[in-house]
Amino acid sequence: MDWGMKNRLARILQPASGRTVMLAADHGYFMGVVPKLEVPRATLAPLLSHADALMITRGVARTSVDPETSPPLVLRVSGGVSFMGKDLANEGITTTIKEALRLNAAAVAISIFVGSDYERESLLNLSQLVSEAEEYGMPVLAVTAVGRELEKRRNRYISLACRIAAELGAHLVKTYYCERFEKVVESCPVPIVIAGGPKMDTLRDALLLAKDAMQRGARGVDMGRNIWQSQAPVPMIQAIRAVVHHNASVAEAAGILDGAGARQPELAGKKT
Repeated sequence: MDWGMKNRLARILQPASGRTVMLAADHGYFMGVVPKLEVPRATLAPLLSHADALMITRGVARTSVDPETSPPLVLRVSGGVSFMGKDLANEGITTTIKEALRLNAAAVAISIFVGSDYERESLLNLSQLVSEAEEYGMPVLAVTAVGRELEKRRNRYISLACRIAAELGAHLVKTYYCERFEKVVESCPVPIVIAGGPKMDTLRDALLLAKDAMQRGARGVDMGRNIWQSQAPVPMIQAIRAVVHHNASVAEAAGILDGAGARQPELAGKKT
């Protein structure tokens, strides 16, 4: 691994902890207007100083993020379909490595769809992207979108998708949390970050997800809706940072929300 690759990865995975809190805000590339992200600049501005990296598209980076205050970018470079189409898995590569370099990205991100009708195409897209990106010392984050069916979010499928991504050269993998997650980590030779997923019922659920994932070997979280759709986005990302970087318990992290006047009744309960 050359100097540029190591430097970019160190901008994402913080050297002091070896972990990362990524702020996901790339949802519009296939969902369009998302609640609480209607005006990206207004949503993201208060959160940027608390994120280790920002997962975003080039369009939102250019129009809605101040380059002088932006954390490192993990640039979404796959797409080409929307939720209105027949199959979200039918993605292509939408952004070149040269464009990523112009935006000073720390990494590029692409989805793979293991178990879908477009499995082959998405895996070849990943392989092609890795080959091109490594010429410039650019890390590739593979997002393991294994399907909407619940059974495809079990250990067997998550392990399969993560291992394939690593085998094809991904430098980081983003995936779902699942049962026996530590086995997924053991079988994947590159760092794994956890997807925050859709907005959860309670803040405590999101904190529990982060805590459980970190205890079982995740190297961070890439969380979006559970932060910027919450009633207190800044305290929420601060609470997630406490869990990820400082091994805070769920109760301790909830205290950050409580101190900000943002605590919900659902946060009460057993300590973790």
